[in-house]
Amino acid sequence: MDVMPLLILVAGAAAIAGAARRTPVPAPLMLVAAGLVASQIPGVPDYTLDPGVVLPLLLPPLLHTAALDSSYLDLRANIRPVALLSVGYVLFATLAVGYAAHLIVPGLPPTAALVLAAVVAPPDAVAATAIARRLGLPSRITTILQGESLVNDATAITAYKVALAAAVGAGATWGEGIGEFAVASLGGIGVGLALMVPLHWLRKHLREPLLQNTLSLLIPFAAYAAAEAAHASGVLAVVVVALWLGHHSWQVDFATRLQEAAVWKMVSFILESAVFALIGLQLPVVLRGLDTYGAGAAAWYAVAVFLAVVAARFVWVYPATFLPRALSARIREREPDTTWKSPLVVGWAGMRGVVSLAIAFSIPVTTHAGDPFPHRNLVLFLTFTTVIGTLVVQGLTLPPLIRLLRLPARDSAAETLAEAQAQNEASLVAERRLDELLADERNALPAPLADRLRVVMERRRNAVWERLGTVDATTGESADDLYRRLAREMIGAEREVFVRLRDERRIDDEMLRTLLRRLDLEEAAAYREEGGA
Repeated sequence: MDVMPLLILVAGAAAIAGAARRTPVPAPLMLVAAGLVASQIPGVPDYTLDPGVVLPLLLPPLLHTAALDSSYLDLRANIRPVALLSVGYVLFATLAVGYAAHLIVPGLPPTAALVLAAVVAPPDAVAATAIARRLGLPSRITTILQGESLVNDATAITAYKVALAAAVGAGATWGEGIGEFAVASLGGIGVGLALMVPLHWLRKHLREPLLQNTLSLLIPFAAYAAAEAAHASGVLAVVVVALWLGHHSWQVDFATRLQEAAVWKMVSFILESAVFALIGLQLPVVLRGLDTYGAGAAAWYAVAVFLAVVAARFVWVYPATFLPRALSARIREREPDTTWKSPLVVGWAGMRGVVSLAIAFSIPVTTHAGDPFPHRNLVLFLTFTTVIGTLVVQGLTLPPLIRLLRLPARDSAAETLAEAQAQNEASLVAERRLDELLADERNALPAPLADRLRVVMERRRNAVWERLGTVDATTGESADDLYRRLAREMIGAEREVFVRLRDERRIDDEMLRTLLRRLDLEEAAAYREEGGA
């Protein structure tokens, strides 16, 4: 097996994603563009998406990281709009876009049109999370988009299976389709519920951080595989487990949390970068076999299907936003007021991604009767152009749209104040607990060490308040910023001394690594306080 193409893909995608952080262009868009350009360079290997790789090997960790970063409480508070988008919209888009594609493309059977529509129906978890994170959308909109993208793949995959069964001649009634959807969704949730508690128990009781993090890397694949083996939704199983683990992550050993955060951040960065590059690299594959349609006709079909996908989302989003509020006083009481601006952003943020392409590539070449699958090459092409169109058109115009709408941004001052109040309340409890412990004769501690505990506690209490304080006119730093900068300078000076002592053979490398790790943990703590993590 030649691993060089894989190394080139990962290294190139990571380099482009890193460079994108220094530009106003979101990394997903730059990666897709780079993939499109690279696909036309002679000698570049064919990177054909294999559904047997993308769905069981790439999708679970991406969903896992997105769910870990999501808020279970926020999702529960917004379960109605999330469910309307992740289930209702996907099914509506499958029917609406399928009907439109049947009318647009001459000779496209309704069953094949439904297959195409189910493939392009779900907005992508990776794209939605990446764009929302970059734009700093209001928290409720971000929660709704993330929640939708975590669940909608399960709805789309089930709808695709039902439509595909009808298209290849396996036969599928509406009753069978509803039954399969119920089995897949309830089964996936059931598998997730069955796994989440024992997996969390195991994470809490493993005392070796390396073993804990190995388990963490295996969890999304295990949840996905277990659910798929039971003919249930692996997507929902992964999401349920990850939401539970993320909600209870505070119960896990601190060393595990530190390592786990770093490991999953790296995994997510590599996979997201490679996935968006792979989207652009599919161009040569999807162009094959389109000669029979003609360039002009294929381009018209692509534009028309893209417009149908965009229009169907708005046709669903606005009524789903305002009709329930108009019909239910309870919804009006429980949920905050909204204007036409929020559904406009939600409607325009429906970027598609690699899951749609992976599902499309899983379409069989022939039907059960041995006939070629109707218009398979065109379905692949229309899926590709819809994914590219939503990523480029909507992805590029979403930031200026948000600026034009002047949506209320996150109130950083209010968030800092809430953080300071929470820290103050926790510090008071910790101070009382320290007094209780020191009053016990078994906890006799020299006065300097006891004072050090109190100083550290007081430092945590004051740090957040200082961020709300005055800023130095010369340096632009608050007192807390200055404190952290000086602390890093001191740590840097200590690090240089340790290295010099090692070079002089006064300490060995093992001792150097121990001393440097201690400094690294202190510097990492200062870095996280600055919001750098």
